[in-house]
Amino acid sequence: MNEKNDLPQEELHRGLEERHIQLMAIGGAIGVGLFLGSAGAINKAGPALLLAYIIAGAILFCIMRALGEIAVEKPVAGSFSAYANDYIGPLAGYLTGWTYWFMWIVTCMAEVTAVGVYINFWLPGVPQWVSALVAVLCMTLVNLIAVKAFGEFEFWFALIKVVTIIAMIIVGVLMITTGLGNGGIATGISNLWSNGGFFPKGFSGPIMALVMVAFSFVGIELIGVTAGEAKNPDKTIPSAINKVFWRIMIFYVGALGVIMAIYPWDKIGTMGSPFVLTFSKLGIGAAAGIINFVVLTAALSSCNSGIFTTGRMLYNLSLQGSAPKVFGELSKSQVPMKGILVSSFCMLIGVFLNYVVPGKVFGYVTSVATFAGVFAWFIILLAQMKFRQKLNPEQVSKLKFPMPLYPFSNYISMAFLAFVVIVMCFSPDTLIAVIVGPIWLLILVGCYYGFGLNKRQKEDETVSNEVN
Repeated sequence: MNEKNDLPQEELHRGLEERHIQLMAIGGAIGVGLFLGSAGAINKAGPALLLAYIIAGAILFCIMRALGEIAVEKPVAGSFSAYANDYIGPLAGYLTGWTYWFMWIVTCMAEVTAVGVYINFWLPGVPQWVSALVAVLCMTLVNLIAVKAFGEFEFWFALIKVVTIIAMIIVGVLMITTGLGNGGIATGISNLWSNGGFFPKGFSGPIMALVMVAFSFVGIELIGVTAGEAKNPDKTIPSAINKVFWRIMIFYVGALGVIMAIYPWDKIGTMGSPFVLTFSKLGIGAAAGIINFVVLTAALSSCNSGIFTTGRMLYNLSLQGSAPKVFGELSKSQVPMKGILVSSFCMLIGVFLNYVVPGKVFGYVTSVATFAGVFAWFIILLAQMKFRQKLNPEQVSKLKFPMPLYPFSNYISMAFLAFVVIVMCFSPDTLIAVIVGPIWLLILVGCYYGFGLNKRQKEDETVSNEVN
């Protein structure tokens, strides 16, 4: 293993406790899309959408186990960017770090812009840009205080989402079995097959929905980024990752299964958010306000996570020689302050651009973020394979959290990701990501060689080896 980056990275404060990481693992798997965008996915596939979530959930579990194997052995802040640098090559680490940094910048631009829309629900007179600005400033301040402050906010943000979904599932099950909120008439589960069957759009339905399903999980790999600041990574990382699949089953398959059992799948998109509908049936007049609050916290959570992640990515890229050295400096509270501040500033520029540039142009930019999620997952699988290949049989036997069914699970997961990219080519909404994503990588490669980063990294490595 390459140890040259271990010492500087250990300066980061290990202030994230197990409860922080457990809730972050859940929060990373539950996005705004479940509350607002689920209707679109349901209309694409009908009840067969549940099958798409089960398959994608199993693949995501394999990807997270691949990440977990290295993260437990080498818990560093750069996570898969650092692993790509060490086990695939410096160029791979550079591409992964900057692509993932850009993904979170763009994601946060969209999320904080949406914050303005959610705030307008209660305060229609407040300009959207003001809400976006306040959101970025507040989350930046949280991240500058200490890593534990970030962890606390993520804990409570995730808890709000979890409590809401569990409450909806319980209420839904009571409607299905006892008729609660439905005049005492139990709805049963016949809606899962009585409106055109379980596969109303044929097998192409869940296949086309796979793209939306896969993208709803982007952010779940954040667990690996937290490893560098976890108090006890040997224990907390495996515990959080092992529960990923079952959490997906409960929060996605469980919630959407209940919704499609209560309401005919082909009517869901015409009636607003299924979550609002379900709580409204109980006579809760403030149902729309409750869900708006939950979605607002989900957007703030994404912004909080984005600022945390981008700061750590710049920190790690600096250690690799792929970003200015200034990003490798830590504040008194042991956080990468300059990386956090620069990332937050870029998010604010993005918010401004979102208002002044045509939506189509901004759509091209966000398509890179879409591509980046799949790219990061592929790199995780490849880095774990390269990591394992460097170990002898005795070292493999001593791994604390080995990847199950290696290497077959890697190949199956990689094939799934390739299939998702192929499916993206058949929809105008996602085809742009397949085109713009590789162009983004080519631009990065041009910068890598054009600015002589490859030579600088070799010089740094030579100096490091001489010191050691």
